[in-house]
Amino acid sequence: MKPGPIERIGASFAAACERLFPDAFVFALGAVLLAFAAGLGLGERPVALVRAFGDSFWSLIPFTMQMALVIVGGFTVASAPPVARLIERLARLPKTPRQAVALVALFAMLASLVSWGLSLVFTGLLVRAVVRRVEGIDYRAIGAAAYLGLGSVWALGLSSSAALLQASPASIPPALLPVTGVLPLSQTVFLWQSLLMAAVLIAVSVTVAWWSHPDPSRARSAASMGVRFEESARDEPRETASTPAARLDRLPVPGIAVALLLFAWLGIQVREKGFIAAFDLNNFNMAFLAAGLLLHGRPSSFLRAVARSVPATAGVLIQFPFYAGIFGLISKTAVAPALAALFVRVTTRGTFPIVVAIYSAVLGLLVPSGGGKWILEAPYVMAAANTWGIHLGWTVQIYNAAEALPNLIHPFWMLPLMGILNVKARDLAGYSMLQLVVHVPLVLLMSWLFTWTLPYLPPVVPGP
Repeated sequence: MKPGPIERIGASFAAACERLFPDAFVFALGAVLLAFAAGLGLGERPVALVRAFGDSFWSLIPFTMQMALVIVGGFTVASAPPVARLIERLARLPKTPRQAVALVALFAMLASLVSWGLSLVFTGLLVRAVVRRVEGIDYRAIGAAAYLGLGSVWALGLSSSAALLQASPASIPPALLPVTGVLPLSQTVFLWQSLLMAAVLIAVSVTVAWWSHPDPSRARSAASMGVRFEESARDEPRETASTPAARLDRLPVPGIAVALLLFAWLGIQVREKGFIAAFDLNNFNMAFLAAGLLLHGRPSSFLRAVARSVPATAGVLIQFPFYAGIFGLISKTAVAPALAALFVRVTTRGTFPIVVAIYSAVLGLLVPSGGGKWILEAPYVMAAANTWGIHLGWTVQIYNAAEALPNLIHPFWMLPLMGILNVKARDLAGYSMLQLVVHVPLVLLMSWLFTWTLPYLPPVVPGP
């Protein structure tokens, strides 16, 4: 069958990226040098840049551990017998490669609206189950579909760091509070404009994923790419408890008791903070570890799942410190003030939404951190929004929609999925780049158009 235009474009992007797109680690090293060169160009002394890089190098260690545990916790839950059976049932639904890619894309984006960690891990494991059942799937296309949640709508949902921060008075930096005020989720995530934007992006993304998948005769399977998966839990030989120690390892009581203790703590957090505010990244990881203990039952089964998940954390562990250094090179030098001054000079009320979107997307290539980057941008972005009379909550959502765009080609957030699927960034980047080409004009258009449907409300600062 002759390929359609979208399939031809997708195949061209995929082929080009396989030849030209560097490994994620090389990408990180290049970004370090680019940020360093920008600092030199703005007159920073080399010693100051070196200090900014080194001082920040280890600043993401807690976040690195959190990200590693997102993988470990998600993997242990998804590989537990009850959830593994659910994934297998989902994997039986598609009968053709295009149905499989569309299902994975839809699942990835819907899950990301609840939790980007859930989207990455569960959808990655769904891909592994689907490709074992459906012949003719292009592994690059379905891998890119699994990544769509992080490159399209995740920040428009409940795991948006910027929206959650603005809804929590205690989390907003004191100097920022008078500029932004407190913005409840009803003024950000649950605006009808935000919900409609998410729905449009999901529908368009699934359509592009469907039509860009190549004919099975031209598809590159996982096997043809040399991808081999480690032994799954269902393939392991049945345990035998021949010693007292082995019988203790299989005893479900300790794991279940500790899981209930962890869930009790989470219940206290929800009662004191509310459901949404309680689920920060630490509590998210705790919930998954507790669920993993509970679902596996036996400590020995849980530990084997942890061991199978560890290889997927390698890219996260080695690369995040370099991205922390990049953050330092931008936020602690003349680079950040120069960007801020440029932003204020080039905006008007009419161009503000588009400039915010473009600026946030471009900066996201260098600072791939939704929450950290918002702290950097918010002071001058929200000040300009006040100046031009733009709805502050919608400004947050413009930022959220745009800052997800560079994720489609940035290896930083691909790392967990790459580990689960045993692929490189170049394998996913081609079909992700096709989605980027489609998403950019859509996000810019909706960011600008919906701005005119919302009134300006001054910052609401809670009293003492």
